[in-house]
Amino acid sequence: MIYSFRNSGFRDPETGVYNQTYFMEVFNREWHRHIREHQSLALLYLCPHIHETVKQPHLLEFFTKQVQEALLRATDLIARLDHNHFALGLFNIDEEGAEVVLKRIEQQISDFNQNFGKNHKLTIDYKLAACICLPTQENKIESLFSNVSQLSQDLEKNHDQSQALIRLQ
Repeated sequence: MIYSFRNSGFRDPETGVYNQTYFMEVFNREWHRHIREHQSLALLYLCPHIHETVKQPHLLEFFTKQVQEALLRATDLIARLDHNHFALGLFNIDEEGAEVVLKRIEQQISDFNQNFGKNHKLTIDYKLAACICLPTQENKIESLFSNVSQLSQDLEKNHDQSQALIRLQ
């Protein structure tokens, strides 16, 4: 039997993206590297809304593959946090670069909805919360996750807005 990295301990078995444990380890390591090198990074929470009555066994896998195509750099990460939430880590990126990635993700999801939706009569709505910051000894990694989580919750309440980007000071 050939060993498959796809099913190893650092991947989510349903989607093939990284799992939360691996993401947190890498993000923590990158946080400290960015402190040393005075580089900014961004944390994004992606929350696709897939109704529980939709019975498409590989829908989430197809969706995450489409989102991954928006991440053009090998250092960018996507991971599944829980059933309905994904985290994306963008490293050594400024606000302008983060906005470009947000637009690419939006375009990839739009393409997914157009291509997959016309064949299966469904579209996936989503919320995308992003926070960019320059890690320092004073800025704690927990505050970044807290701010993105709060922004994500605020977006869930606002039906007119699907994404937002803030800067952590």
